[in-house]
This record gives sequence, C-alpha cells and structure tokens, in this order.
Amino acid sequence: MTAPTRIEATYADVLAAPEHMVAEVIDGDLYLHPRPAMPHARTTTRLGMALGGPFDIGAGGPGGWYFLDEPELHFGKQIVVPDIAGWRRERAPEGSRDAYTSIAPDWVCEVLSPSTRRLDQTRKRRIYGEAGCGHLWFIDPVDRVLEAFEFIGDRWQLIEAWGGDENANAPPFETFALQLALLWDEASTNPGFAEPGQWAYAAGEGAR
Repeated sequence: MTAPTRIEATYADVLAAPEHMVAEVIDGDLYLHPRPAMPHARTTTRLGMALGGPFDIGAGGPGGWYFLDEPELHFGKQIVVPDIAGWRRERAPEGSRDAYTSIAPDWVCEVLSPSTRRLDQTRKRRIYGEAGCGHLWFIDPVDRVLEAFEFIGDRWQLIEAWGGDENANAPPFETFALQLALLWDEASTNPGFAEPGQWAYAAGEGAR
C-alpha cells in the first residue's frame, strides 16, 4: 500500500489561521500557539521596555538597534515568530509595508512557556542559526533564568546564564546591566521596587 503524500504547510496556512493564534511553519509543519499567559507577556513587555530605551530610541544609551515584538520571519519555507527580535540599524527592515521580513535579526529572544519550550529550544533554535542570527536569548519567567547564546562556527554556544535578581550583561547588549528582577512578575506588584536609574544604560559597567 502506498503511503499518503505529505502535504507541506505554506504561508497560505498561516494566513488562514485563527486570529487569536500565533502561526508558524517549521520544516513543513504548521504550528498554532495560543497567545502567551500573563507572566510570559509581562516579561516580554518589560524586556522590550528595558532594551528599547537605550538601544532603539537611544535614550541614555548608544541607540543603533531596531526592535520588533513578535515579528513574522520568513527564511525560505520556514516561518517563525520569536517573542522579540532586534536588528542593527544598518540592517533593519525599516520602511517595509509587508507583514513579514526575510532579513535575519542580529538578536532573537524567546520567552519560554510550557507549550512552546521544546520547539523553541530545538527546531526553532536550529532555524535561527541556519538563517544567520548571531545572538539568541532564552528567558524562563517561571524559573527566572536568562541564557545568552552566540552562533559561533556552525552551532549555538552558551555564553553565560543569569538568574533571580542578578544583573545580566548579556551579549549583544553587554554594556547594559539588565536587572533581571525587573522582568519577573513581583516587580509589577511593588511600586517602589524599581529605584530611579535602574533602567538606565550603564556604559562600560560589566562589559566584556
């Protein structure tokens, strides 16, 4: 008996996906994910706030970056949606009117959740490396850990990991002391937690 021919998913399947789902095509398979839970969303939002000021807007920092939340990335037949991605300004997809870009980010970040952790840490990690992304972060808002990877040679290499309330000088933003405690949920319930200046870019502090 002849096995049925496998039909690979395409961009048409992404366009046909329900609006409340995140749709990706990975190795010909369609993946649909619900929108993230609140701890995940809060961590993602706060990370964008922390990096966006000094690196995107240039407020108190060097600027030179362009950030997007949940950009749709097309790498050939692969269609992936990281939580946050960043491009150096000279490579940024500014001015595009498309709903997606094929320009590989210089940095991608996945905030891990139970439903997507395995996919993020295996197949999507491989795709980011193959596409030419130079840096990758995994952030776990439950275990409160940030892992920073760099694509060196033909593989991802763990540069360093930070956790709890440590300050993370994580490449490619190693000149910025990212206070991890501000990414976790309890920071949002304590109005006095963030002292003035804790979000500020600190040039040279902890730089590699």
